[in-house]
Amino acid sequence: MARQSSKTSKPSTVAAKKTASSDRKTATKTSVEAVQKYYRDMLLIRRFEEKAGQIYGMGLIGGFCHLYIGQEAVVVGMQSTIGSDDAVITSYRDHGHMLACGMDPKGVMAELTGREGGYSKGKGGSMHMFSKEANFYGGHGIVGACVPLGTGLAFSQKYQKSGNITLCYMGDGTINQGQVHESFNMAELWGLPVVYVIENNEYAMGTSVKRSTSQTQLYKRGESFNIPGEQVDGMDVFAVAEAGRKAVEWARTGKGPYILEMKTYRYRGHSMSDPAKYRSKEEVNKKRADSDPIEHVREKLLNDKTYTEEELKEIDREVKAIVADAVEFAQNSPEPQPEELYTDIVA
Repeated sequence: MARQSSKTSKPSTVAAKKTASSDRKTATKTSVEAVQKYYRDMLLIRRFEEKAGQIYGMGLIGGFCHLYIGQEAVVVGMQSTIGSDDAVITSYRDHGHMLACGMDPKGVMAELTGREGGYSKGKGGSMHMFSKEANFYGGHGIVGACVPLGTGLAFSQKYQKSGNITLCYMGDGTINQGQVHESFNMAELWGLPVVYVIENNEYAMGTSVKRSTSQTQLYKRGESFNIPGEQVDGMDVFAVAEAGRKAVEWARTGKGPYILEMKTYRYRGHSMSDPAKYRSKEEVNKKRADSDPIEHVREKLLNDKTYTEEELKEIDREVKAIVADAVEFAQNSPEPQPEELYTDIVA
């Protein structure tokens, strides 16, 4: 991407992922370059989602739109642990995952606004984007649908002896779906190379996990299938990356599936149409003040004297410029032609 600071020039998507893959077995101490990349990647997701919320309010995005604000550490930390040939699949809160996979913000924003230049040619919208080049297999609007599909991706990887693994992200509301447990059972029986990442943001739509789920330690759902797992501070990108390396190594070395429950939090409603009256402003503000994942890394960069306050502001300006370019690209991209309705379908 253009406008990157030379001090923190971000490697290309493929280069970044290959580096993460080759460093899989190294010590867990985080390098300065990794910390810088965590910060920039999380900030890009935050600014992109803020802008998406803004233009949704202007009527430029139709349909549903689920923002990832607050959860950035989960996907950024996990994506740092895999290689460029590994697969990623998730549910409908997916914009952050696309950006963390290295997909172009211009193509993501164009798809959100239903334009021809989008990743699904303007036909998928917020919840249904796909990029074979980035090994990103969606965005899926049906709750839980990504889990059997992700399990199938891992089956293919094992069948083909590719040596690759699948990261299958899901929300806490997904965990009560029957197909999830069927997938867990098959994944363990067949020793599939899949890491299931439960993004527990505490509210499935408007219902607290405590009110909807008898076992609130969600990683323990794998115990009856003999799948190991652990609970991780999903607001801490360093904790996420450390746990992610362990889980990815487990899956890649033929030991089967692994479950990571990321304790995270979303600052906005479930979707743009959700006023989130089921929780107090005090709760949200306290979580943001005490645990914001971007602020955590920002403080580390300042305390370690890696950056000055002004240099961090410059990174923010660069990221905002990337997002502004994405919006401009989307607005200038034409709407798809009516004939596009008949492409990319199975008859």
